[in-house]
Amino acid sequence: MIDKERLALKCSTWNIRLTAGQLDLLDRYAELLVDYNKKVNLTAITTPEGIEDRHFADSLLLAAQPECAGRVVDVGTGAGFPGVVAKIYKPDLALTLMEPTGKRVDFLRYLCAELGLTGVEFAKERAEEAARKGWRESGDLAVARAVAALPVLCEYCLPLVKPGGRFIAMKGPDAAAECAAAAGALRKLGGRLVECRNFTLPDGSARSLVICEKTAPTPAAYPRNGGTIAKKPL
Repeated sequence: MIDKERLALKCSTWNIRLTAGQLDLLDRYAELLVDYNKKVNLTAITTPEGIEDRHFADSLLLAAQPECAGRVVDVGTGAGFPGVVAKIYKPDLALTLMEPTGKRVDFLRYLCAELGLTGVEFAKERAEEAARKGWRESGDLAVARAVAALPVLCEYCLPLVKPGGRFIAMKGPDAAAECAAAAGALRKLGGRLVECRNFTLPDGSARSLVICEKTAPTPAAYPRNGGTIAKKPL
């Protein structure tokens, strides 16, 4: 399905080294994704190189960061990006795949079973509702890719992270402007911006990893309900 040598070469430019076993798992992932996508809308990207660049290399860039460790919750994971790829790269991760759409959760269960991945929790939950349950301030890291604007994402993700943990938002070329817009939200939710790491993906598109630290417990008033978060970002 994918060109394993091509993917390995692209990732090596970031000093990301993939084993033959990891490449085999990613190849199988791509096959399962494209096949399942025929009956459930998982992704608009179905060409081998598109999957390599926009899904796998992108997710591996996140996975290779030193903050990607311990208990990781992937918010709005969709078809498993970046969380499942991170689990393939770092098998010791305790991963929670959080996705409100039942058909996508069904795919994630099937995918992880087919790939033989263990230590994965499947949460059919909206992040703002999960933070009112057992997931509140339980993670070492929350990640989100292409879910919402950063002020909104902060309210979804920071309540899921324990003080001292991290939140990483995967953003595009407007990351700096989003960071400025999210300053107030971070302050109210018990977080702070650490840095914005900028990269170029193999297809030439910009990727910024916005690294935030959870410095204090999130006040009990947050997160608000989903409609309020969307209409009135902090």
